[in-house]
This record gives sequence, C-alpha cells and structure tokens, in this order.
Amino acid sequence: MARRPLVLAALAGTALALAGCSGSALLPAPDLPTTPVILDEAAAAAAISRYRASHGLGPVVVDSSLIRAASYQAESNARAGRLSHEVGGTFDVRLKRAGFGGRYAAENLSAGSATFDEVLKRWQVSPEHNRNMLMPQVRRVGIARVDAPGSRYKRFWALILSDG
Repeated sequence: MARRPLVLAALAGTALALAGCSGSALLPAPDLPTTPVILDEAAAAAAISRYRASHGLGPVVVDSSLIRAASYQAESNARAGRLSHEVGGTFDVRLKRAGFGGRYAAENLSAGSATFDEVLKRWQVSPEHNRNMLMPQVRRVGIARVDAPGSRYKRFWALILSDG
C-alpha cells in the first residue's frame, strides 16, 4: 500500500506534463532577431495587377497605410518564428491602427519564399489566397517581407489588399 501514493503522484505528474504539450500558452513566445527587406512595391503591385487583368479584373496601386500594416504583420510573424493572422493582433485592429478606411480587405501571409515571384505563385495556387487576390473590390495593396534568419522559415511575407 505504500507504493500507491507514489504511483498516483507519478500519474499526476505525467498528466501535468502532457497537458503542457497541447498548447503553446505555457511556452514563452520567441523574440527572434529580424531584418526588414526593402521591396519594389510598385513592381509587386504591377505583377498583381497583371494577374488580376488575366482574370478580367482591374489593377491595384500601392497604399502606404497598407504597407505599414503588412510590415507590422510580417515583423510580428518573423519575431514569433511562425505564421499567424493573430500574432500581431486582430486583422481589424491592425488595419485601424494603420489608418485603413475601406470596406473590403484581406490578408495573405506566407513564409519561406525567397522572392516575390515565388510567393506570388504560392498564393496563386492556394484557393484562399488566390480568392483574396481576385476580389473584384480590391484597388490597393501593401506588401512586406521581414527576414528572421534564426527561424525555421527564414523569410516572412504579408500582403494586404483592400478597396480603399
């Protein structure tokens, strides 16, 4: 009978250890070193516009408030070392903080792509991301890339599209 409390204590310890595996709430968030990358946003908007035109849709132009919002989210994901639409706060809150004033908006995230052309192709073959790029209401975009060399993916991308 003296062994029973030890067995129960061991089982309780195992249950507590396994409970920590179910989520990341107990783990500190990484704060990886990052480097923003200067992109040719006009070239990116032109590539997206060409893609939209091939689907009968209008062009997009670069919007500085959307660049700020995209930069913030790419940076947040890079620092965390993972992709999440929520890591930098909710999409609506981030857009308001950046000065967004439109009615329609969408966000595409990606990690790992070395070039804009590569990430654009990834978004085109992803049904959800492609749908965002082909929203008829979209007129403005902001794109950003932030590198986190110490992370699994190395490069983090954010594209925000909106109607105004």
